[in-house]
Amino acid sequence: MPELPEVETVRKGLEATVDQVTIQKVSVYWDRIIAGTVSSESFQEVLVGETLRKFRRRGKFLLLDFDHYTLISHLRMEGKYEVVPTEEKLKKHTHVIFHLTDGRDIRYLDVRKFGRMELVPLGKETSVAGIKRLGPEPFEDVFLLEPFQGKLSRVKKAIKPALLDQGLVTGLGNIYVDEALFQAEIHPLRPGNSLKPFEVKRLHQAIIQVLGNAIKAGGTTIRTYLNALGEAGQFQQKLAVYGRTGQSCVNCDRPIQKVKVAQRGTHYCAHCQELTEKNVLPVKLSEVEREN
Repeated sequence: MPELPEVETVRKGLEATVDQVTIQKVSVYWDRIIAGTVSSESFQEVLVGETLRKFRRRGKFLLLDFDHYTLISHLRMEGKYEVVPTEEKLKKHTHVIFHLTDGRDIRYLDVRKFGRMELVPLGKETSVAGIKRLGPEPFEDVFLLEPFQGKLSRVKKAIKPALLDQGLVTGLGNIYVDEALFQAEIHPLRPGNSLKPFEVKRLHQAIIQVLGNAIKAGGTTIRTYLNALGEAGQFQQKLAVYGRTGQSCVNCDRPIQKVKVAQRGTHYCAHCQELTEKNVLPVKLSEVEREN
């Protein structure tokens, strides 16, 4: 958390709240938030006088375009933004503040301090390591079935970590991989190259549908996630498997199970997402660990 739908919701919230604003001052209270080649000191200096022109998103990265720079913001586990009057008292875990000339602040808060910001020249964001390796966005016009099928045919590892890798398609995190695999009726330990064409097509459609529906619902609220307008997402009300360990499957009434796959908690229905000798290649036992 946050994953693509949550980051997209943050982007929309900021875009609706802050339009063509100029930076008066930047305050950084925890230097390690600032990554890349620009130091914390330079970060605070060069943005003064810059106008924030546009909010974009690439995968799970939030992109803030200024006159001469693009700020790449990775929220990681619990990073969030809020827009408040400058005189409002600072909340705990506030690490970066963009003071605006209109009397407001854009504040970045992060309980765990895992989030990072990187400042690059405008137009150079696609050369940054974390972005240049990303696969297509999970939308019908760019996430095409044939290239997806071709890439999967060369994937020997389990489909769950393969989808989390961001190279096949970008934006999928733990929650939405579990949901897409359930909708596609594919076990998370199936190797990518074991999927039949009809299964790849079903998975392709499930990824687009699950992420699209999550964006419409404003994301999923797990723990403390709120968007830039202070609102919680609603997609958690539609989750079929994630976080429902032991509860009845919405399709067959059997209990949802949870295991660890590639060190990630993974939720699935053993009946609807069957794993057999006929549909799976050998999987290393180290890839899966059942949770009690």
